[in-house]
Amino acid sequence: MAAGSNLIYIVAAIIGIGVVSQILSDRFQVPSVLFLITSGIILGPEVLNVVHPDSFGSGLSAIVGLSVAIIVFEGAFHLRIEKLREAPAATIRLITVGAGIALIGTAAAIHYLLGSPWSVSFLIGALLVATGPTVIAPILEVVPARDRVEAALETEGIVNDVTAAILAVVIFEAIIEGATEPGALMTLFAERLGVGVVVGTLVAAAMFYALRYVDLSPGNAPQNARLLVLAGALVAYGAADFIATEAGIAAVATAGILLGNADVPYEEDISAFKGDITLIVLSFVFIALAALLEFETLLRLGLGGLGVVVVVALVLRPLLVFLSAQGDRFTTGEKWFMSFVGPRGIIPASVATLFAIQLRAEGLGQAADTLVGTVFLVILVTVVFEGGLARQIAEYLDVIPMRVLVIGGGKVGRTLAERLEDRGENVVLIEQDPEIIETARNEGHTVHQGDGTDTDVLRSAGADNAKIVVAATGDDDVNLLVAQLANSKFDPETIIARANNPDNVDAFEELGVRTISSVLATAQAIDNYIERPAMMNWMSEIGRSGDVQEIEVTSEEIVGKTVRDIGPELPNGCLITLISRDGESSVPSADFTVQHGDHITIIGGHDAVREAMQFIHPDE
Repeated sequence: MAAGSNLIYIVAAIIGIGVVSQILSDRFQVPSVLFLITSGIILGPEVLNVVHPDSFGSGLSAIVGLSVAIIVFEGAFHLRIEKLREAPAATIRLITVGAGIALIGTAAAIHYLLGSPWSVSFLIGALLVATGPTVIAPILEVVPARDRVEAALETEGIVNDVTAAILAVVIFEAIIEGATEPGALMTLFAERLGVGVVVGTLVAAAMFYALRYVDLSPGNAPQNARLLVLAGALVAYGAADFIATEAGIAAVATAGILLGNADVPYEEDISAFKGDITLIVLSFVFIALAALLEFETLLRLGLGGLGVVVVVALVLRPLLVFLSAQGDRFTTGEKWFMSFVGPRGIIPASVATLFAIQLRAEGLGQAADTLVGTVFLVILVTVVFEGGLARQIAEYLDVIPMRVLVIGGGKVGRTLAERLEDRGENVVLIEQDPEIIETARNEGHTVHQGDGTDTDVLRSAGADNAKIVVAATGDDDVNLLVAQLANSKFDPETIIARANNPDNVDAFEELGVRTISSVLATAQAIDNYIERPAMMNWMSEIGRSGDVQEIEVTSEEIVGKTVRDIGPELPNGCLITLISRDGESSVPSADFTVQHGDHITIIGGHDAVREAMQFIHPDE
C-alpha cells in the first residue's frame, strides 16, 4: 500500500510540474523542456531522490513507450504533405542532405571523442538529428523571423522528429540483435517499417471511417472523436510492437501522417486535445530521463562530451544549414541564425529514455549511460544557450525584419509585396480566393488563407507583431473594416488603406488611416508623366535598377560632417536628396551639418543605395 501511495504522489507531482513548466514556458517564452529538465534533476536521485529508476517499478518502460507513441503521433499528425510540396528546395535539402550530415557527423564525433562503438554512436546520432517543433515554436514566438526562416525551421523540426525516431528504432534493434551486415540491417529496417506502415494504415483507415461515417453521439461527438484518436494511436503502437518489437513508432508515425492529411471532422479539437495530452506525457519522459541520469555519468563523458556538443552545435549545424540553404533565398544573417537555433528536445529525450531502460535490461549498462548522458548534455546545452539567447542572437545578426500584412492578394497587393520583399521585408499576404492564393504562392509570396476582416485570421497571420498593415483589396468596405480592426485590436505603427472610390477618402482619414486613392494616384502619375517625364521614367525603375530609401543616421563616421564632406564617401551613383530633422524635411545645402538621428533620403542605383544605407546606418 505504501508503494502504491508513493506512486500516486509521484504521478500527481509530475503532472503538476508539467503544467507549471508549460505556464512558465509561455510566460518567459523559452522551451518548457528547460523547466522540466531542471525539475527532474531536483526530484531525481542526485538531489531530493523523490523520483528514481525504481519509482515506477517494472512499468516505467511501458509508460515511457506509450508516451513516445503519443509524442510521435502528434508530430506526425501536424506533418502536412502539401506543405512539403510547397517547400522550397532549401527546406527539402535541410531534411534530407542536412539530416544525413547531422547523422554521420554526430556519429563520428561520438565514436572518436567518446570511444563508443559505431552502433551506439549511430544510435545517438540518429536521435540527435531531431530538433522538434516543441522546442522551436517557443523560440519563434520570441523571435519574429521572416516567414521563410520560420517555415524552414518548423518543417525541419516536424519531419526530422518522425524520421529520426524511425531510424533510431532500426539501429536500436540492430544493437539488440547484434546485426552488423548490411543485408541484416536492411531486413530489420524492412520488417519494422513494413509492419509499422501496414498496422498504421489499417488503424488510420479505421479511425477515418469511424470519424466520417459513424454516429459518434451528436451531443458529444467532438469529445468522442478526441478519445477515439487517442485510443487509435495507442492501439497502433501496441499492435505493431506486439507483431515486431519496436515497430510501434513506425505505426503511430504512419497513422498520424495519414490521419493528419485526411479530411477528418473535428480536426482542430483533436489537435488541441493531442497537444494537451502531449504536455502531460512529456513531464513523465523528461523527469524519467533525469531519474535515470547520474551526475557521475556526465562527469565520465568529460571533455569528450563537451567536444561532442561543440561539434553538434557549432560545427555540424552551421555546415548543414549553409549547404542546404545555398542561393539567395536566405540572407547570410538568416543562415547563421538558423545555424545557431537547432536545440534538441522531445524525441531525443523520450526515445533515449525508452532505449536506455531496455539497454540496461539487456545488460548493456555502458551503452545506456553513454546514450542518456550524451543526449541529456546536448539537450541541456542547446536549449539553455540557443533557446535562452535566441532573441539576442537574432538582434545581433539583424534577422528580425519589419513585418507587413497586406490584405488582398490581387495585382496591387502582389506588386506591393514584391517591392517590399525585394527590400528584405517580411510580407504576409492575406487572401481567401483559392485561385489568387495559388497565383501568389507560385510567384513566391507568403500567403495566409482566410478572411482579412476576421480578427482571428489577422492574429494568426502575425498582426500582433506587424509594424504595417495595408488594406489593398478592391472593396472599400472591406478595407475600411480592416483598418478599423487593425486600429482597435492591434498596435501597428502604420495603417495604410487603398480607397478605390475617392469619395471614401475622408472616411478613412477620420480614422487616422493613411489613405491612397487609386483614382487620384493614377491621375497624379499621368500628370507627372506629362510634366516630369524623365523623373517618372526613372521612378518606374525603383525596385529594379533604381532605388529611393530613407535611413536614420547612426554612423559616427558622418555625424558632424557636412553634406559636401559626406558626398565623396558615398558609393558612385547615389545622392543625398532630403534630410529630415525634428519632423521637418528640406533639400540640404552643401554646408548642412548632419547630426545623429537625422533621416537622410538617398536616391540612385539600387546597389549603390543599399551600400550607402550600410554606411549611414551600420546596424541596418
